[in-house]
Amino acid sequence: QVQLVESGGGLVQAGDSLRLSCAASGRTFSSAAMGWFRQAPGKEREFVATISRTGGSTYYADPVKGRCTISRDNAKHTVYLQMNSLKPEDTALYYCAAAFLAPGLVTTTLPEEYAYWGQGTQVTVSS
Repeated sequence: QVQLVESGGGLVQAGDSLRLSCAASGRTFSSAAMGWFRQAPGKEREFVATISRTGGSTYYADPVKGRCTISRDNAKHTVYLQMNSLKPEDTALYYCAAAFLAPGLVTTTLPEEYAYWGQGTQVTVSS
């Protein structure tokens, strides 16, 4: 089992920055690829960013590419999402998730590959 707890969300203005954190406990954190997803009201959950077990590989969704950075600290069992130049369309509930992937796979954008999910942290961006 892996328990994930997100924090760092809030109400900000367009152009501001936020850093989301996700603290993990339980099964070996350093063995998991980690991802961030988001879900806006009335919309489906969408992929935001993912990072490999070692942090050596990352991948971003087009809407956040260049504005967001995913990172991890395996010693602290924490993954981060730094979000800059926030836009109203970034408003959503942000979830972190953990995936224990098959050998040869380092990251994934598919939500069905993530076995463990946090409860989410709300990000609201006003215009």
